[in-house]
Amino acid sequence: MLKFLSISNFAIIDHLGLEIDSGLNVFTGETGAGKSIIVDALSLVLGQKTDRAAIRHGSKDAQIEAVFELTPYQQGQ
Repeated sequence: MLKFLSISNFAIIDHLGLEIDSGLNVFTGETGAGKSIIVDALSLVLGQKTDRAAIRHGSKDAQIEAVFELTPYQQGQ
């Protein structure tokens, strides 16, 4: 289960630390607020590729980190 997502210098996001609770988590906001960017960042953590255009304007690089909590069963797979 995803527990924490950290995004820096990705698309329009300067820095975001997002703590995920167990249960239902909902992202809401106006158009252009960055909801899809959070999903895109998670996709990158899971192996999707992107290009340098995804780096925030004026930044040298972007950083995306995720912390997952695995059950003993998931750890054995």
